[in-house]
Amino acid sequence: MASAAEQMAANMSWGAFGKATELRSRIFFTIGLLIVYRLGTYIPVPGIDGNALRDFMDQAAGGLGGILNMFTGGAISRMGIFALGIMPYISASIIIQLLTAMVPQLEQLKKEGEQGRKKINQYTRYGTVFLATFQAYGLAVSLEAGDLVTDPGWYFRAATVITLVGGTMFLMWLGEQITARGIGNGISLIIFVGIIAEVPAALAQFFASGRSGTLSPAVIVGVMVMIVAVIAFVVFMERSLRKIHIQYPRRQAGMKMYEGGSSHLPIKVNPAGVIPAIFASSLLLLPTTISTFSQANSGPVMATILAYFGPGQPLYLAFFTGMIVFFTFFYTFNVSFKTEEVADNLKNQNGFVPGIRPGKKTEEYLDYVVTRILVLGSSYLAAVCLLPEILRSQLAIPFYFGGTSVLIVVSVTMDTIQQVQSHLLAHQYEGLIERSQLRGKSRKGKRGGPARR
Repeated sequence: MASAAEQMAANMSWGAFGKATELRSRIFFTIGLLIVYRLGTYIPVPGIDGNALRDFMDQAAGGLGGILNMFTGGAISRMGIFALGIMPYISASIIIQLLTAMVPQLEQLKKEGEQGRKKINQYTRYGTVFLATFQAYGLAVSLEAGDLVTDPGWYFRAATVITLVGGTMFLMWLGEQITARGIGNGISLIIFVGIIAEVPAALAQFFASGRSGTLSPAVIVGVMVMIVAVIAFVVFMERSLRKIHIQYPRRQAGMKMYEGGSSHLPIKVNPAGVIPAIFASSLLLLPTTISTFSQANSGPVMATILAYFGPGQPLYLAFFTGMIVFFTFFYTFNVSFKTEEVADNLKNQNGFVPGIRPGKKTEEYLDYVVTRILVLGSSYLAAVCLLPEILRSQLAIPFYFGGTSVLIVVSVTMDTIQQVQSHLLAHQYEGLIERSQLRGKSRKGKRGGPARR
């Protein structure tokens, strides 16, 4: 039987959406900040040779340039002030989360509540500034080496670093504002909008290749079918759960006896979400970015890195797969699903898995179950991320499309829909409470009659 919340979610309509004034204001606020982000991608960094950069990015559109455009919403192709995108903040936040799981001081700080959370957020911001500064300086030097700058020198490097780091910090602030005052998932929505903004141009280029004869109609139809199939597969896997049966015994509180009950502990097939794919992509982007922009002046070491770790190369695919599998297991067991904490919480609530003793045995059982699930989850992530890479390199498709972008788009869409539904449910609950209070007042008024003498 469906719960009350599920019944209310099923009865949602445009009328209910129209009455939710707070949700509308949150949506308009989110759209406004996302428009500001898109406008910022068109403001160029000073000192860039626009024509040389445009020619270079046209040549690299099917490789690294396409990857960078995917994560920055096209800002890297125009070398806008948001050319670094939000990736330094994502990398810093993931690093801090992993350190929190490994460093006892940070783990204790996390348990201190709101004050500890603010301190960890401050560390994340410091990490963002450090990573953004390092990446911005490397990008400035690479642009100079690639003859894409009108006036190279330390003035250009300083201006580029200040501009790009400021742009990343502004994007971080936009994401935090969307999370706090918008519909949530601010950082994810920024990446989502950047990917979606590049879709129309990619589709136009794709169909133009078909009209010119570069791609056969069979390849075009096959790619479109593959994209639809991958999206359906991602939705199916992201909604897949492994439910572990939990039993609660009868208990007595004071003079009252409470009956035992049962529930389920849901474990997602992919508890880590898109974090492993994003982090693996960010690790691969930096050396290849410097190598690509430096071109012939990069030296033998960087040229070797670009030759073996370029998109579609065997070592690139092998390293990408290894990083995805590693971060899936590491992030799940250390951040998103700590089996020791779950086992302790069940023991404290007098819950147990039928046939498994509480405590250490439950933890071992959860480790066993989660490990088997993650074999499937990490394989799914690796397959979704690598399949487009392999097909793109084999079919010589002239633009970039990747499994990471599909994962991000589908996951953010599902999370955003859930956020909107939760706001609508909260609005409906408030309406029910107000109506019940009004009915209670009216009934009180009706009860009043002549006083007995």
